[in-house]
Amino acid sequence: MVPPPSSNHQAIQQFLSSVLSQHGTSALPYSEDTKWLIRQHLLSLTTTSPSLEPKTATFTHNDGRTVNLLQADGTVPITFISATYNIPVIIWLIESYPRHPPCVYVNPTRDMIIKRSHPFVNPSGLVSIPYLQDWIYPSSNLVDLARELSSVFGRDPPLFSQRPKPNPNPNYHPNQSSLGSVGNTGGGGGYPRPIVRPAQYPPYGSGGAVGKVEAEDAAEVHKRNVINKLVENVHGDMLQFSKTREAEMESWFRAQSVLRGREEEFNKGLKEMRDKMEGLELHLQVVLMNTDVLEAWVRENKGKLKGGSEDIDVDNAFECVDVLSKQMLECTAVDMAIEDAVYSLEKAVQEGAMPFDQYLRNVRLLSREQFFNRATAAKVRAAQMQAQVAGMAARAPRYAT
Repeated sequence: MVPPPSSNHQAIQQFLSSVLSQHGTSALPYSEDTKWLIRQHLLSLTTTSPSLEPKTATFTHNDGRTVNLLQADGTVPITFISATYNIPVIIWLIESYPRHPPCVYVNPTRDMIIKRSHPFVNPSGLVSIPYLQDWIYPSSNLVDLARELSSVFGRDPPLFSQRPKPNPNPNYHPNQSSLGSVGNTGGGGGYPRPIVRPAQYPPYGSGGAVGKVEAEDAAEVHKRNVINKLVENVHGDMLQFSKTREAEMESWFRAQSVLRGREEEFNKGLKEMRDKMEGLELHLQVVLMNTDVLEAWVRENKGKLKGGSEDIDVDNAFECVDVLSKQMLECTAVDMAIEDAVYSLEKAVQEGAMPFDQYLRNVRLLSREQFFNRATAAKVRAAQMQAQVAGMAARAPRYAT
C-alpha cells in the first residue's frame, strides 16, 4: 500500500494514521503502545529526507513467514569525490520496532551491482552499520539512521554501475562528473562509478551563443528563484502547521489521559457507593426483622400489666423463648452474682472481717465457677448467632426490594 502521490506532509500523516489505526486481520503487527512513536519516526524521516517515502509491503522472513510491514522506500544522498549521488535503499520496520532496529537493504537498479567485500553491505544487500548494531530504544530513530547511512556510504559507496557510460554532455558542470573517470585499474579500464543519480546542476553554454544563453539563464534564474522562494514559504508554513497540529494532538492526548483517570476515579466512587447502598439495604432488612420481633413481643405481653405493676413477679417478668436463651440468662445471672460476691469479699478483707487466706480460697473457688459460666455463655452466644443468621436468611425474601 502506497500513500497518495503527493509530497504533502498532511497526506503522509493521514496515510500513517490510517494504516496504524487498522484492527483485525488487516492490522499491522506492531504493539499498540509503540504505534504513535512509529508514526512520529516516519513523519520526522519524511520531513528531513523527502526522498524516503513510507509504504506498506509484504516482508518475507528467513524462515519463509510473510508479514505486511511498514517501510521507507527511496534514496539517501551521499557526497563522493565532490559529487552528489543517491543510494536507493529500503528501510523495513520489523514487528518489534522501535525496541529493535529496522532491517535496511540497498536496492540496486538493473544497471547497478553491489560492491564485493563491502564492510557494511553483504551480497544480498543487507546493511549492518554500527548504528544498527548499537540501536538503543527509545533514543535511536530513523532520522539519525538516514544521516548515518549517508555518512557511511559517502566514505565507501556500496553500489556501482555494471559498466562505465560516456558523458553525453561534454560541457557538463564539473561537479556532476561521474566516478567512471576517477583513476584506472591495473588493466587500464575506468574505475567503476557508483549510482547513476547525481545531483542536477544547470549546464553552461559554449561558442558564440554565450550572451544569449546568459540572458536566457538570467530570466530562468529569476523565475526559479521566485518559485524556490514560494516553495520555501509554503514548506515553512507546512512545517509550522504540522508542529501546531502535533502540539494540539499532544494536548488532546494529555486531556484524554486526564479524562481516563477521572473516569477510573468516577467508576471507583460509583462502585463504593453501590457497595454502601447494598450494606444499608441489608442493615434495613435487619432493622425491619428486629422491629417485627419487638412488635410481636409487645403484642404478646401487652395484657400482662393490666393488674398493676405491684403484682408483677420479677422472676417471671421475662420469659425465655428457647433453651439457649434460658441457659444464657442463667449463666449471665451466675456471672453477675459472683461479681457481687467477690466485691463483698474484698470489702470484708479491707474491714478486717475475714482473714486474708480465707478470702483467697473463696475468690479462687468463685473465679473457677465464673470462668466456666462465662465459657458456657460464649458458646451459647455463638449458637444464637448462627440461629439468628439462619432466621435472617429465611426471612430475607419478605423484605427484598
